[in-house]
Amino acid sequence: MSVRLNHAAIFFNEKTGEFHLQGRNFSYIFKILKNNQLGHLYFGKKIHHRDSFSHLFTISPRSNTTCQYEEDESFSLELIKQEYPSFGTTDFREPAFQIIQENGSRITNFEYIKHKIFKGKPKLDGLPSTYTENEDEAITLELVLYDHLIETELTLFYTVFDRFDALTRSAKFVNKGNQRLSLTRAMSVNIDFFDSNFEMLHLSGAWARERHVKIRKLEQGIQSISSTRGTASSPHHNPFIALKRPETTEHQGEVFGFSLVYSGNFLAQVEVDHYGVSRVTMGINPFDFNWLLKKNESFQTPEAVIVYSDQGLNGMSQIYHELYRTRLARGPWRDKIRPILINTWEATYFDFDEEKILNIAKTAKELGIELVVLDDGWFGNRNDDKTSLGDWFPNKKKLPNGISGLAKKINDMGLKFGLWFEPEMISKASNLYKKHPDWLIQVPGRRLSHGRNQYILDFSRKEVIEYIYSMIDNILSDAPISYIKWDMNRYMTEIGSLGLPPERQGELSHRYLLGLYSLLEKLTSKYPDILFESCASGGGRFDPGMLYYAPQTWTSDNTDAVERLKVQYGTSMVYPLSSMGAHVSGVPNHQVHRITSLNTRAAVAYFGIFGYEFDITKLSEREKNIIRKQIDFYKKHQELIQTGKFYRLLSPFTGTKNEVAWMVVSRDQKEAIAGYYRILAEPLPGFKKLVLKGLNPDFEYKIEGLPQTYFGDELMNFGILLDELGGNWKKELTGDFVSLVFALHTL
Repeated sequence: MSVRLNHAAIFFNEKTGEFHLQGRNFSYIFKILKNNQLGHLYFGKKIHHRDSFSHLFTISPRSNTTCQYEEDESFSLELIKQEYPSFGTTDFREPAFQIIQENGSRITNFEYIKHKIFKGKPKLDGLPSTYTENEDEAITLELVLYDHLIETELTLFYTVFDRFDALTRSAKFVNKGNQRLSLTRAMSVNIDFFDSNFEMLHLSGAWARERHVKIRKLEQGIQSISSTRGTASSPHHNPFIALKRPETTEHQGEVFGFSLVYSGNFLAQVEVDHYGVSRVTMGINPFDFNWLLKKNESFQTPEAVIVYSDQGLNGMSQIYHELYRTRLARGPWRDKIRPILINTWEATYFDFDEEKILNIAKTAKELGIELVVLDDGWFGNRNDDKTSLGDWFPNKKKLPNGISGLAKKINDMGLKFGLWFEPEMISKASNLYKKHPDWLIQVPGRRLSHGRNQYILDFSRKEVIEYIYSMIDNILSDAPISYIKWDMNRYMTEIGSLGLPPERQGELSHRYLLGLYSLLEKLTSKYPDILFESCASGGGRFDPGMLYYAPQTWTSDNTDAVERLKVQYGTSMVYPLSSMGAHVSGVPNHQVHRITSLNTRAAVAYFGIFGYEFDITKLSEREKNIIRKQIDFYKKHQELIQTGKFYRLLSPFTGTKNEVAWMVVSRDQKEAIAGYYRILAEPLPGFKKLVLKGLNPDFEYKIEGLPQTYFGDELMNFGILLDELGGNWKKELTGDFVSLVFALHTL
């Protein structure tokens, strides 16, 4: 039995009970074990299908093991690599799930019942996920297991894409019995690798230094990253890890990527056991999680997206980029060229009125900017960060004509208008709080902590979602708004809901996310032509879950060009340039107070969704001319940047850490743009060259501003001699914080 597409296939060997999932370049094989549970056999480079893979299965007896059958001293789950393991029946590693029953037992026995293989990919109830536009893009395996004692069904979902070396996994639990069950752990994916000869790569940091690349060698024991912040996946750890071989580089070698389509508490973990087996698990963080399942109730885990590459880290990244750009992001803005914007935040903060915004808009129009975004401070009585969150109506003292009047005036200039919201939060100094103090996340009798003088609305409650929806809908239906910046600046503390019974308090963090997703689904469905950009104190919620609703994310509150090199480089491990908000800001920079040139600030911001964020009304004529040229350059290359293949060339995390380089190549390889950055000047440096990637070796390329032409093989093997650049090129390499941008096209 099998279902095949052009490059993908799923086979079932009925006699041996084996499932073989094939992608373009990978194979994933598992089988039904003697105990009717599932054992993992292989995940790696694509291999031929055959009628039996029994030779890949081994359970060689080991001393001091516990075994499931009295007559069989070899069948121990401690020795077997598994698909979705439980705890307590001879496997002592951390499990994929755990269910507490009414008698206190945590022991389960889910056995294979049936499966089906079909073209296409089903949606997940209430959760974001990758998708297909027709059934010939992917194949799905739904595999059903059942525990007869507790009368509970477990369905494992596997989808293989035809175009991408990507496999998605999730799980669904359904209580079909009469007892109440507590699901305390429900991971989205588990894979037991044959060995532990890997390095674990993850993206960690903090506010203003998000997604820095970290690499560590796997050792016996548990190595993990996680979030317990409730409202966000967090800037501290991104819901992504990769396992790469020690010899794997950016462009060569084997790597396995794991990315969770979720925006809240998560756990990504690798446990190496005493036999050198690496168990990867990823899903909702079991810490502070408890989900009650009554009769006929179900729980669906978020989706994990697993990518295989034998073309190094950059090969893995390119798969994620194309998949997330075209089959995670949705709506008209998925493929449309995004407008170049000016955001008012660093220009005005809370201190503005209509006249000031209109003056910014007038200057923006002169420069070629296309969208004016009014940030925080336009609503309620908001003049600082202490009031008015929840009161989503215009501040008529600042904006006497309201949002509608301001937006129409900006539209009349030939510009689009955008608006900032932080709908998930509430201020105590607000009309909403006076009416509904019970709508805060809180624990009765406990002091409420605050962050940024704000508190969190209980999005697990449908009445809260409906109220916030109606407030935003009133604004959007009344004014010509083209863009929304959706912000979130507060993590959960005193986690409790006055709307949930005691036995469901452990569900709040996940229910909050389900409420958020439902609100975003409702708004994006009604207003599909509005471009949404997500934000969470910058990049605190830069995750696949939010990309499903908002095709771009504010990458970091840190707009310093030098710091952005690390942030954008790390972000590119998983996320496409089309998802990265990247702005040119003023100097001294508002976060690190560094002074960098206007050229370098733009050279970094080009490699993302481009915009500006400072008071452009104070520019000199010289600076205005520079910005006009920057905007012309970006518009000329915007489609290439947004849809091309991205290559990392020099890393800020390895080597000298003083040079960074990357490039984008068009799908037909006829165009490319490369950025080179040197952070600090060096005394008597060695000779420098920049070696490019991704070009056609037989094409002849012209680099704008240089007299000669180059064949692709020259540029990819020898490179561009930076020392021999003359004129303005050489001048640009003088001093600290310098950059060069090369635009290439074929003759």
